[in-house]
Amino acid sequence: MSVNFPLFLMVATAVAGLLWLLDIWLLKPKRLLAVAAFNAELSSNARTKAQSQSSPETELAVEKLLKEPVVIEYAISFFPVLLIVLVLRSFLAEPFQIPTGSMIPTLKVGDFILVNKYSYGIRLPAFGTKIIDVGMPETGDVMVFIPPHKDEYFIKRVVGLPGDKIIYKGKKLTVNGVEQKQIFKAQIPFNSPEYKVIEETLGDTTHMIHTVNRGFAKTQEWIVPAGHYFMMGDNRDLSSDSRYWGTVPEDNIVGQAFAVWMHKEPGFNLPSFSYNKWIE
Repeated sequence: MSVNFPLFLMVATAVAGLLWLLDIWLLKPKRLLAVAAFNAELSSNARTKAQSQSSPETELAVEKLLKEPVVIEYAISFFPVLLIVLVLRSFLAEPFQIPTGSMIPTLKVGDFILVNKYSYGIRLPAFGTKIIDVGMPETGDVMVFIPPHKDEYFIKRVVGLPGDKIIYKGKKLTVNGVEQKQIFKAQIPFNSPEYKVIEETLGDTTHMIHTVNRGFAKTQEWIVPAGHYFMMGDNRDLSSDSRYWGTVPEDNIVGQAFAVWMHKEPGFNLPSFSYNKWIE
């Protein structure tokens, strides 16, 4: 299982915040009392109060008494940063990197994308429980989610909403009896074609998909259960999706992918910003 970074971030923020509060309520008052006692003792022993409080040795001693423990110092320094990152990632936008080619040609391996965390409702960080309704996924959306068979993030396109009847036949989609429009665009490579580039329209969304130039899978049919979504990759013949592991429950939704902001080829390669685009 991959590391649950949202949970780690939430715990780290909570621990840092609690340590800061501990310092405010308990430790700092004790340090101030220690400084007051030190000054009182120093004043009673010194010839004058002015002399006792103006020496470099006295200032150094007071500074040492006021200094936070190392753990508290780090907690105070990191808490604001952790809190800002937690809020941004949980409720606004979260970055992801594309690890596989299942969404080619829409998304390439090495693309860094931004995911809108509030388009499908405000959810509690780490737990994913929806607390405020904002909107629902629509056919054609590119969505990040946790699949039912594996505890890690996946990204696919929504092709079926709750209650929809999905038929996949001859590498074409039919939704509720309506065959989704496909327009042939190209075969690649030109001299020895291995796959086709096809323009597909799902609902109000038009995008490109890839299909390989071999084989036709048997006709498959599904009825999308209530509260679930049917997901497919744009690289249709090279995608592990709802055709194989089932539909995605609403509680597993992470957010809607809306932009590519950077691309980096695997290995020791510099990042590029020439592939930046809005995701359709």
